Amino acid sequence: MLRRPARAACAVLATAALGLTALQGTAGAASPTPAPVAAARAAASAAPENLGVAAAAPALIEALQRDLGLTAGQARTRIAAEARAGALAGALAQALGGGWAGSWLEGPDAAPAVATTRTADLAVIRAAGARPVLVDRPLAALDGALAALDRAAGRGPAGRADALAAPVRYVDVAANTVVVQATDRAAAERLVAGAGLDRAAVRVETVAEAPRPLYDLRGGDAYYIDSSSRCSIGFPITRGTTQGFVSAGHCGRAGSSTTGANRAAQGSFQASVFPGNDMSWVATNSSWTATPYVNSASGAVTGSVLQQVGASVCRSGSTTGWHCGTIQQHNTSVTYAEGTVSGVTRTNVCAEPGDSGGSFISGTQAQGVTSGGTGNCSQGGTTYFQPVNPILQGYGLTLKTDGQGPGPGPGPGNPGGTWAAGTVYQAGATVTYGSTSYRCLQGHQAQVGWEPPNAPALWQAV
Repeated sequence: MLRRPARAACAVLATAALGLTALQGTAGAASPTPAPVAAARAAASAAPENLGVAAAAPALIEALQRDLGLTAGQARTRIAAEARAGALAGALAQALGGGWAGSWLEGPDAAPAVATTRTADLAVIRAAGARPVLVDRPLAALDGALAALDRAAGRGPAGRADALAAPVRYVDVAANTVVVQATDRAAAERLVAGAGLDRAAVRVETVAEAPRPLYDLRGGDAYYIDSSSRCSIGFPITRGTTQGFVSAGHCGRAGSSTTGANRAAQGSFQASVFPGNDMSWVATNSSWTATPYVNSASGAVTGSVLQQVGASVCRSGSTTGWHCGTIQQHNTSVTYAEGTVSGVTRTNVCAEPGDSGGSFISGTQAQGVTSGGTGNCSQGGTTYFQPVNPILQGYGLTLKTDGQGPGPGPGPGNPGGTWAAGTVYQAGATVTYGSTSYRCLQGHQAQVGWEPPNAPALWQAV
């Protein structure tokens, strides 16, 4: 774990271990009818406008041009395509149910691919506008296998030692397998055996370096902890009348004081979790005002819709500034020297010590805060981020956005129902709004203007 001193260079779904039987697909199961196709297409069509794609910051577009080799037009086209694909995948995930095996984006045009364990689903996927892929294992089974590996990693000193030597574990949806990355292959094999998994469902990769946390009220700006170490602001937030920001848990503990990049008194950590997760939040004093921006050159953050595997993502931190890449895997587990962190997202974006806690953003949607990784921004590397929605949900925080929703707003009066602004909704959650029931297509924090009737990229009437 790297910590950047102030004066120096610095820095699950299943509940049981799965064996061979639990990881098999359901090729003979019944398929849904083509009825969801129209809903999926409608959600995809509405997504760019719903999610504020046109407001993507110029600095973010420039970073995409530099790091992904795109023109400005291609960068904006790609962001729009990713928004459409995310909404389409969310609708298909609901339609395919137990056959759902994940989705990802392919090629420079971000073309969507959707996997299923059932042959009869292929026509539905194709008709909705995605490339269908037939696989052996449903996503729920692979997620359960990952959870089993995490449990094995926590079983006594031997399990923790093997986890440190096999520190990265994730589900590779495109390959329909679980991946374990290890500096010691034998340790990885012991971890897989200890989890009771079918070895054919797991790919072990040997890597040269283990990830470590990257130490170091706009996202990406520097702040100092107890006047000794530096990290980066994730995203400004509010909690009632209190203003502050979210960051990485390894940056500081509850009660630690913070000063801003200008060394003015700023606030203190209210809560922090690390390991397990890598999340924290800081309440600031009255001299600081939360804004919906990431770094000085950013456009406004408009929401927190989590993008899918293959989507472009950019990071801003106080050491290296803006850098971009793509989302590699969600729901990854990483074992640092201090312990295992679960539920982080793996990216091929570079980062360096001091960037920890900084903002990950896709288009105008907040994604998460920098946790740790390998490599650097001279030679490239891998970086993991803690998704922002669990931080907002866990601490009762509201992401600071520009307040511009995708639709005309709720209109006069309150139609009633269970939907509520400020609530973090996961894909698949159901709410009522007025007399209509809706199912969530993409995880996000609800806000005024994003009521279900106004946001078909996020909600589908059921």
